[in-house]
Order: sequence, then structure tokens, then C-alpha cells
Amino acid sequence: MAISLNHTIVHARDKEATARFLTEILGLPPHRTLAHFAVVQVGDTSLDLIETQAPIASRHFAFLASEAEFDAIFARITARGLPYWADPFHREPGAVNHWDDGRGVYFDDPNGHLLEVITRSYGSGGLDAENVNPLLLR
Repeated sequence: MAISLNHTIVHARDKEATARFLTEILGLPPHRTLAHFAVVQVGDTSLDLIETQAPIASRHFAFLASEAEFDAIFARITARGLPYWADPFHREPGAVNHWDDGRGVYFDDPNGHLLEVITRSYGSGGLDAENVNPLLLR
């Protein structure tokens, strides 16, 4: 059996609201409840949301999507009026990147976690891409 990531626990102020946000924005099936978790299934991996009142350290979650899925997700982001950026440092507001000759966008979830949707994996365009991923230029 190949090793794969099964689940990760994600802290949230309101697990139900966060689960609805994720499933609606990403176009995923509704979440399910498993004991004290709100479980959002993303492919073979689940995000198991748990509530906390402690300070939440921001984490980064990147989702690989097809071009059509990206279009639908981006339409939902803009329809909600959510701020978005072309970069993880929030230096390019209101823009989409084209790294690796694909598209990528960053936005925040209700808990301050940084979410990213990309159509090409990092570095997949190589140095011959028209829009080389900046990580390859370091």
C-alpha cells in the first residue's frame, strides 16, 4: 500500500460554519460529523475541524483543481466579495498568479488560515514555462 495523508486536524472558532465555508467555496459535498469533528472530505484526505477558544495559529492549505474547478471556485470567491491575492504574502491584492503556466489564488478562511487554489503543482512548468514559478528562481 502506498502511504498517503489520511486526515489533518484543523482548529476553528466555529467548526460547522468553517466546514460550510470550505464545502461551499470549494464545491465539495457537505461535511459530516464524526464525534467532536466536522469532517470535510477533500479527495482521499479529510480536514477534521475541531473547535477551540485558544489562539489559532494560521496554517496554509493548498488545493489542486482543474481549470474548470478553478473557474467555479474563483467565481464563488468573487461572488462573496472575499479578498484574494496572487501571492501568499498578500502583496498582490485582487490578482491571480499564472505560475507554472497555470492559475493560482490565495484567500483566507474565517479563522485566518491561508487557503490556496492552484491548477498546476509547484514547479510543474519547469524553467521553460512562460510564467516560471518564483520558487524555482531562488
